[in-house]
Amino acid sequence: MADIFTLKNIIIYLIAINVIGFLAMGIDKRKAQKGAWRIKESTLFLITVLGGGLGTILGMYTFRHKTQKLAFTIGMPAILILEIATVIYFKVFF
Repeated sequence: MADIFTLKNIIIYLIAINVIGFLAMGIDKRKAQKGAWRIKESTLFLITVLGGGLGTILGMYTFRHKTQKLAFTIGMPAILILEIATVIYFKVFF
């Protein structure tokens, strides 16, 4: 089981989840423009919490999507900062 959590696998996971976050923002923007089915906001936040913060934030501003909602403009960067701080904390103290 410990072989799963190698640095290489973690980097691959982070790249994948950030690409997913970026694409989710683009897909949701397109669907919003067409008046079609939308991706739930909770799903977008879940992607962010799972490590896709950079991708969702880049997607948010690239596609100009959800940029008027404080929950997104403050919440997503806050989640990303909290995750980075947590990683630094555990790296330094453990």
